[in-house]
Amino acid sequence: MTDWHSKTIKEMSIDLAKGEYSSEELTRHFLKRIEQHEPNLNSFISTFPEQAISLAQQSDEKRREGNSEPLLGIPIAHKDIFCTKGQRTTAGSNMLDNFISPYDATVVENLKTAGTINMGKANMDEFAMGSSNEHSAYGNTRNPWDLARVPGGSSGGSAAAVAAGLCAAATGTDTGGSIRQPAAFCGVTGLKPTYGRISRYGIIAFASSLDQAGPITRTAEDAAIMLEAMAGYDPKDSTSINQPVPSYSAKINDSIEGLKVGICKEYFTDGLDRNIEAAIQDAVKELEKLGAEISEVSLPNTKHAVPAYYVIAPAECSANLSRYDGVRFGHRCEDPADISDLIKRSRSEGFGEEVKSRIMVGTFALSAGYYDAYYRKAQQIRRLIKNDFLDAFKEVDLILGPTTPSPAFKIGEKSNDPVSMYLEDIYTISVNLAGLPAISLPAGMAQGLPVGMQLIGSHHSEAQLLNAAHQFQQQTDWHLKSPGLANAGTTEGKPL
Repeated sequence: MTDWHSKTIKEMSIDLAKGEYSSEELTRHFLKRIEQHEPNLNSFISTFPEQAISLAQQSDEKRREGNSEPLLGIPIAHKDIFCTKGQRTTAGSNMLDNFISPYDATVVENLKTAGTINMGKANMDEFAMGSSNEHSAYGNTRNPWDLARVPGGSSGGSAAAVAAGLCAAATGTDTGGSIRQPAAFCGVTGLKPTYGRISRYGIIAFASSLDQAGPITRTAEDAAIMLEAMAGYDPKDSTSINQPVPSYSAKINDSIEGLKVGICKEYFTDGLDRNIEAAIQDAVKELEKLGAEISEVSLPNTKHAVPAYYVIAPAECSANLSRYDGVRFGHRCEDPADISDLIKRSRSEGFGEEVKSRIMVGTFALSAGYYDAYYRKAQQIRRLIKNDFLDAFKEVDLILGPTTPSPAFKIGEKSNDPVSMYLEDIYTISVNLAGLPAISLPAGMAQGLPVGMQLIGSHHSEAQLLNAAHQFQQQTDWHLKSPGLANAGTTEGKPL
């Protein structure tokens, strides 16, 4: 059996240019793998086999005409939060189960222009609210390393599909770690860019001041290729950064000799799994071998990040989700008695429990008499967290730590303990509050499961982040490891 699915985007692009195989052959290979493994993984909400083959045939024709764009003919998946014209876009919710988008999100349009093949829409926590992909209206996705465990969330379907070799790359969104955390759990690379670097137009909103799209790939080099296509100024998004998109691949092979990397001491506390801590310490040694200068930094307000986030994000979701009222689009209850009954029952039937919970928390935080005590205070803490990072970046170029406090946990293990679930994002949330770029990359194994290392950069430092991550991956082979065809509770079995 061919191993095309284990290749990187860079390798596939070279092979396609040489004529080793066609985009149609590659696409059919991935479609066969989806058919074979999707029943166990549930990583997709929708797939588009006929459209994918048609697009692949068009890509092959373009290559015969001399087109050699790096993403031309590469099969990818989109998280089902990106609007795709003429196709169902659900955001993992019954509220949008019947929604057919009339337009493409800017990210979808940009990647379509770059020549990618959209294989389908990846499963996700409803409206991107979750850290485990257990809150999808379409059932939870399973981690390809162990089917008894979660893939992380909310971009769990995207990360699982890439890890299992069901597509070459996938898009995700990151509001409090929802690209990086599932990337860590599934042993792949996940990049959260600077806030505003990629347009939010056409992304179904969760928390507008935090949401950021990014790529999930096998390697940092692939993430650079994807980012070059995804990024750019968009006049349709008022938060879009009006700056040219650099060639993130241009300096990815540069030496990191003299790079100043700070180890955040607040990340190495009692809540961190000791196996993960050991893997991260080993990763630090690899960076030192490459010439990086390691020192300790402090981010003293890190402990306040989770409570601040869980005031700000629900408040913004409460406002954003108020549009789903059964009147204009989305789920509508049957035979409403009046407008009040229409709105009440449509929202009660359409939203899942986690979404309802966050809407209620957010509405409370924004209510008269509580706004100053909760929402305003959380925004003040947000500024302190950002200032911590700004002070640290006066001393170092990048900040390093674990992506998650533990490896992937078992499905259902934290379902009745929301605080424990929320703490899974303790190392990622502060990055979103500060609007910074960060990347998670495989850096070891713990209990037979992948460990993710997070590198955080200053604003607009994606090129430096990708360079450091790529050099680490040239030195190590953690990103080359693939999961077995797991049975529940075991990682044994033939390779996916």
